Amino acid sequence: MINFIGTYDCKADVKGRVMLPVALKNQMAPVLTDGFVVKRSVFQPCLELYPMKEWNLLMEKMNKKNRFVKKNNDFIRRFSAGVKVVEIDATGRLLIPKNLIDIASISKDVVLSSAINIIEIWDKDSYEKVLEDTTDDFAALAEEVMGGDEDELS
Repeated sequence: MINFIGTYDCKADVKGRVMLPVALKNQMAPVLTDGFVVKRSVFQPCLELYPMKEWNLLMEKMNKKNRFVKKNNDFIRRFSAGVKVVEIDATGRLLIPKNLIDIASISKDVVLSSAINIIEIWDKDSYEKVLEDTTDDFAALAEEVMGGDEDELS
């Protein structure tokens, strides 16, 4: 499993190409040749970039869902809507598909933010607004999510 680190300000050109910062590209080196999957986020107005191995692990988990249960089928359809396979080109650029640029309202200023084993792709204004909106509640959220039993952290 890969764990990405960092938040990076980038620029997208008119075709939706984003030059990856060297620090992020270096972290991606072990998985660059495998390719990536980009999709809309479930909870936020951003995109998620999955290394192919991480995507395949997630798909194995989802494939265990009974497709004859309507809510499972509906979830899988919605979850995979707009999913695209993408690659990082030889110059270190990621081409974000046009339909996904529109969904995430990505303009020229882009933020690539690590989220453990994936990279979130944000329009800079949206990213800053989400961070601002969660600032007041972050201490309570941290306690709720991470403040459980001591054994859970080891």
